[in-house]
Amino acid sequence: MSGLLNDYLPLVVFIAVAGVISAALLIAPFLLAYKAPDAEKLSAYECGFNAFDDARMKFDVRFYLVSLLFIIFDLEVAFLFPWAVAFKEVGVFGFWSMMSFLGVLTIGFIYEWKKGALEWD
Repeated sequence: MSGLLNDYLPLVVFIAVAGVISAALLIAPFLLAYKAPDAEKLSAYECGFNAFDDARMKFDVRFYLVSLLFIIFDLEVAFLFPWAVAFKEVGVFGFWSMMSFLGVLTIGFIYEWKKGALEWD
């Protein structure tokens, strides 16, 4: 039984040290941070404008277009890295499949460009 405890002792020490460091990093900001709250700092701020009372209030459609632009580039990166790693194995079919995928994403990008999502007034 003592051999088993000796095998797990480094793991217990590691978990204890990690717990102490985690607790110190969670508690330190409350003890050391400079506290000077003001109305501007405590106000709610979200999505590029101040919070409002009515949830049904309309706001600019460009927020949606920017999110579509993010999804386009996020998907592109998420699929391009694995494709580039396995480029030799996918062959010609994999190459043209990725080119068609990039073509669809390019059409989405051109759509956003034409809608003016990249021009923020």
